Amino acid sequence: MKIKKYKFIIEKTKTGYSAYESANPIFTSGKTMLELQNNAVESTNLFIEDTGNLVKLSHLEFEIDFKQFFEYYKIINAKHLALRIGMNESLLSQYITGKKKPSKKQVNRIVDGLHDIGKELMELTLV
Repeated sequence: MKIKKYKFIIEKTKTGYSAYESANPIFTSGKTMLELQNNAVESTNLFIEDTGNLVKLSHLEFEIDFKQFFEYYKIINAKHLALRIGMNESLLSQYITGKKKPSKKQVNRIVDGLHDIGKELMELTLV
């Protein structure tokens, strides 16, 4: 039997992270993202224990909204990110504040830009 995917929405808290599954009453928290993910696996398995199935981390998806992402990663300057990916600064600002919801294409554009920055930083050597 194929195990379905479970989608968790992550929220940043003062003590770490909390998350809830979007379609089921599954809630969890953790001080770190890794702890949150491990706790989500455990919580989901408790929720479905009567089915005889077990989920692994690969059965779970995690999402965090732009506002919380940029609040947590304050080091990422939204203005400079917009310039780097060729996006209007005020449009990205509206996505971050929640005034507008980005399309899937725009989300991919932003995430790809963040991934590119991450790759560059991983290859960087400081002297």
